[in-house]
Parts: sequence; C-alpha cells; structure tokens
Amino acid sequence: MATVMDFEKPIIDIQNKIDELKKLSEDSGLDLEEQIQSFEQQAENKKKELYSTLKPSQKLQIARHSERPKFLDYVNLMCEDFIELHGDREGMDDRAIIGGLAKFSGKPVMIIGIQKGKSTKENLEYNFGMPQPQGYRKALRLFKHANKFNMPIITLIDTPGAYPGIKAEETGQGAAIAMNLREMSKLNVPVISVITGEGCSGGALGLAVSNSVMMLEHAYYTVISPEGCASILWRDAAMYAEAAEALKITSQDLLKLGIIDEEIPEPLGGAHNDYNETASSMKKAIKKELDKLCKMSSEELRKQRYDKFRKMGKFILSE
Repeated sequence: MATVMDFEKPIIDIQNKIDELKKLSEDSGLDLEEQIQSFEQQAENKKKELYSTLKPSQKLQIARHSERPKFLDYVNLMCEDFIELHGDREGMDDRAIIGGLAKFSGKPVMIIGIQKGKSTKENLEYNFGMPQPQGYRKALRLFKHANKFNMPIITLIDTPGAYPGIKAEETGQGAAIAMNLREMSKLNVPVISVITGEGCSGGALGLAVSNSVMMLEHAYYTVISPEGCASILWRDAAMYAEAAEALKITSQDLLKLGIIDEEIPEPLGGAHNDYNETASSMKKAIKKELDKLCKMSSEELRKQRYDKFRKMGKFILSE
C-alpha cells in the first residue's frame, strides 16, 4: 500500500469516492462515468493546488518518502554499462556510498551517490543512507580515479547526515569529510551534484563541492535537520516545522540565495509517482550542464568551483 502523507488526505478522500462510484457502477450496471470524471477532475485540481503551495515541512515529508527513487534507480534509468567499484582500499566497503564507472549519454563518467533502502533489510545494508568515514574515503578514491583519467563526475545525494555513531567518530568522520571538501575543490574535471532527496549537513556536503549543484523540486538541503535545529533552539523537536521555515531548506529558497544553481522539476505529487519522468528531467539538466562545463579548461573549472563557494553567504559590518 502506498504511503500517504498527511497533507494529501483531501486528495485521498476524493479518490475514495471515485473508487466507490466505480464499484457501484460495476455492481449495479449504472452508467456513472460522468460523475467519476467530475471527481477525477476535482482530484487533479486539488493535487495541483496542494503541490503549488507546499510548506517547507511538507516538502520534508516528500523528500523522505519511503518510495522515492534511490541512487541505483537513477543510475539504471540514466546510465548505461554501470560498473560498481568497491572499497576504500583500507579494508572496508561502506554500502551507504556507491559509485562506479558508467556511460552517460554515450560518454564515460564516474557516478557516485548515497544509497538508501526500500525495505528494512536494505536499509540495514545501506545504513539508512548515513555514510561512515570509509564511505567518504571510497568516494575520494573514485574522485581521484576520475581525475586521473579525465572523466566528469556526477554525484547524487540523499542522506539524513553522516553516521553519528561512536565508531565513526573514532575512525575520523570529520576528517574524512573535510578531506573530501579540500580534494573536491582541486579536481581538474567537471563535477555536478544533484540533491535528490535529503541533503543534510556535512554528510551531504562531503559529495557536493561541485561546479554545479542542482536539486530536485521537493528535495531539501540544509546545514542541520529541522528536528535537530528545533531541539537546539527551542528544546523541542516537535517545532521542526518552524525550524524548516527559518532554515530556508527548499530548492526555491536556495536558488534565490545562490546556494544551488538549478531546480529540477518533479512529476505532480513527487518523484515517487513517476521514476522515469524524474530521471528523464534529471538527465536532461545534467547533460545540459555537463556540455557547458566540458568546454572549460582544468584551471577554469577549479576557479569557477572556488569562486562559487567563496561568494556564498553575506554579512554586514556595523560600527
């Protein structure tokens, strides 16, 4: 059964009426097609109305939807000949971060992303999309491989944050992310990142120091989760909706602020409603940006990436 978000209940109520009318028509033989079409139009109009006026806290629900496409879904829909490359060469293969070689629009690329599961078993395998230090070190190994062989890099990001466990801290979580930030800024090849769902904290940024950062329409990107922010500011995680509003986590807000470069549209109702349409829109946006970036020299790519992040944030000096 599909997961229903609380703000979608008015649409579900109309859909239930449609199902009732269809059953009545089948059982009684009555022609109720006109009434059914009327309710279907009501449902479509209500859906358009709801999704055009979503609050940040509602977008949060969509970004975390259990049926939203995962990294490997996008790889299968956008790329050909994907070959996964395993391990950090220090004894571990963190499954939360997956990457490898692929053909994207006929050209070789390195594609790396954060994977979540679609079941409890898969989520345990992928650690609920929370990478450990070894995952970031694996990603760094693949960045360097792509850099050596002059292949563009694509990263797809969907994480509630880097794994916060004691073992991760003991094995250098902060240092691993910091190393990625430094080394990504020095890459000589085009780097494109897409926030596909959750883009939370340094766990997301560790794969997002890119020439172009894009977001799906209902994804979010933030320095801290709204629940974490609410817990710190108000000592109450239940105030996450207020925190989500203040943090400016949506693609629309971040585009205005210059944090991201492009918003990629999703199907009406969210990416989980149509994997193919979502992947097609994403592929089109990435290809357009990649064609532009591939015309730049290594020096121009490094400078553009550096300037992009240096100009983020504004401050006012007062006497």
